[in-house]
Amino acid sequence: MLSQRIAQQTLRRLALQNPAARFVAPAALASRNALVNQRRLAATTSSMQENQPNTEILAKQRLARPVSPHLSIYRPQITWYGSIINRITGSLMSGTFYLFGAAYLAAPVFGWHLETATIAAAFASWPVILQFLTKVVFGWQFTYHTFNGVRHLMWDTASGITNKAVNQTGWFVMGLSTVSAVALALL
Repeated sequence: MLSQRIAQQTLRRLALQNPAARFVAPAALASRNALVNQRRLAATTSSMQENQPNTEILAKQRLARPVSPHLSIYRPQITWYGSIINRITGSLMSGTFYLFGAAYLAAPVFGWHLETATIAAAFASWPVILQFLTKVVFGWQFTYHTFNGVRHLMWDTASGITNKAVNQTGWFVMGLSTVSAVALALL
């Protein structure tokens, strides 16, 4: 919407310009010495004061309008959720990786024990259901991001880009990720 507005304003300015201004170099236009005949395109203060009641009504109407109705007027689709979840899972996995890496490097300074044996022993002391749920959560993030990446690679080859195929592969990736995450958690 903003780009449309900018394009409209640019076209209006071009239409109101002196015809000779279209053939002048941009550097000359920037110096403002290129054209003797210049126009003021902004409204003067006297005309603004005459229309003051009208502008107040318009301002009140604009405040009552929704800012961006795009989320409230369209039916949610799997492609929306797939895109959002793919970004979130990628961010969570990379963020976790970097945080653990930084903690592992800082562990000797602070006296933390982040060795593999220590982490495995701490994880083994958790209740079985908590171990399973943790594995499912981390496994689902990894499998979803991986399978959705394969889906995007398929799109790069221009296969499966029809609306029906996009919806089917979206649901397929969700289901396959869930099944594979549970299978990985049971290992």
